[in-house]
Order: sequence, then structure tokens, then C-alpha cells
Amino acid sequence: MPLNTRLVGKSTDSFVHSVDARWLMAYAAGIGDMNPRYLDTGAQAVVAHPMFPVCLEWPAVLAAGRLPGYASSTAKERARGVHAAHDVCIYRPIHAGMRLATRATVAGIEAKAPGAVHTTRLDTVDEASGELITRSFNIGIYRDVAIEGEPRVNDAPPPPIGAATTGGGAIWQLDVPGNAAHVYTECARIWNPIHTDRAFALAAGLPDIILHGTATMAMAVSRLVDECLGGDPTRVRRLGGRFAAMVLMPSTLTLEVTGMTDSAVFYELRNGDGQPAIRGGFIGFE
Repeated sequence: MPLNTRLVGKSTDSFVHSVDARWLMAYAAGIGDMNPRYLDTGAQAVVAHPMFPVCLEWPAVLAAGRLPGYASSTAKERARGVHAAHDVCIYRPIHAGMRLATRATVAGIEAKAPGAVHTTRLDTVDEASGELITRSFNIGIYRDVAIEGEPRVNDAPPPPIGAATTGGGAIWQLDVPGNAAHVYTECARIWNPIHTDRAFALAAGLPDIILHGTATMAMAVSRLVDECLGGDPTRVRRLGGRFAAMVLMPSTLTLEVTGMTDSAVFYELRNGDGQPAIRGGFIGFE
């Protein structure tokens, strides 16, 4: 069934999480990141990996898919949904001991060549004070699905953070083990069967289970934090990029810095076949 643009502006309930050191450590370990800022409970408060907000957002993403209008789509149509891009603004670093509430709002639905493009805004706030901690824009495409009604976009990611003022050139290899998707699923607490259920993935038209786009991005961010930000994840203020080619497992990814400014690093991540798994990747920092 077509995706009705009257959904735009509708929000889910808030989902509250108590963020503890165990979850933060598990997330980092799940992507093979041994940075002590994520793991050392004796030295300081354990801080979150910059991609960790996706863990808090997942229940709200699922709830958004149950809003009237999404819920009328068929199982086959839902299986054709893909995560096309993600953009996260971090206003305050997350650390162990925080209690956070996340809500999803349908920010836009429009028709493009691949299908129905839907943008979801995800706001995570401090439960007690209401302070905005992170705001993400999750952009997805329902392939070959039409829309009903006039295209509507109420909200969109902030403007691009600028162009590189210096060239790139740094290249690293990132190894993705065969069990990466299963480990990430459990450590992030993000369950989507295309990443761990081979029969489901094949039925959805995929060649096999694939690595989560957020896991792929997290691996790139990990390396860039270590190499470009002195290993300090609390400097990250924004990150994102577009998901393109699939990442199968096991495989080796190629991470290339394509440019830098004094407050941003730009990158591309290629899969084992040399195709861009992430296009237009960026990290904004202070």
C-alpha cells in the first residue's frame, strides 16, 4: 500500500533507558573498540561511543513503524525498507548513570526514483531536566513503494558541515569478522532479522545476512576518533553519512580520509568489493 504523507508530524511515545556502564562497554566491545574511555570503570565515568545513540533510538524506530499508515503496509513492503542515511548531532556526551528518554517523530515523506523516502527525527533528552542530549535524522527508503498525498517534509538534517580545506590520503583496513552482525545485534540490543537470520535475508532478496549500517559506521568512527581526535570521543559533536553498498562477513573494509578542516573529518568507507559502503561520511568535532 502507498505510504500516506498524513503521517508527517506524528510522534511515538518516549522510551526511557537507564544507561549503565555494562551497556556502554558492550557496545564498544561489539565493534572491537578497546578505547579505555568506553571500558575503564576505574579511571573515570565510562562514556558512550558516538554511535551509541542508535541503541537508545531503536525502540522508537520500531514504534514509528507501527504508527497508523506505516502499519498498513504489507510484510513484503516492510522487508524492502532500507536505512539510507543517518545524521546525529550530539549536544552533550552520554555517559554511564544517565537516564534518557527517546521519541521518534515522522519528519518527512516524499517520492523519489527508488521509492518512498521517509525521514524520522529522533530526540533523546535527559529524563529529569528535559535537556536535549542528541538529535538524529534516520532516512530510509521503501523500495518500489509509492506515496499517497502531497510530499511533506517538516524537518530535515542540518546543513552540511562544510567542505574540506585540506586533502585526505590516510587509508586504513578494517577487518569485519564472520560473527560481527550477531555480536553487534546483542551488544547494541538492535534486533533486525536481515542481520542475523539467513533465511529471512534471502527471502528479502539479499545475498546473505549483512552487517548493520550503524555497525559499519561505528567501526569507521572508532578508527577516526583514535587517529584524528586523539582517542577522545567526547569531542564529537556530529556524525553521519549515506549507506550505499552492503557489507558481507567476513570481509575487509577500506577507510579513506577524503579531507579535513579544523573541526571536521570527511571519509569514505569501501566494502570488500571496493564499493562504497558509506558515502559522504563525516565527523564534526570541537
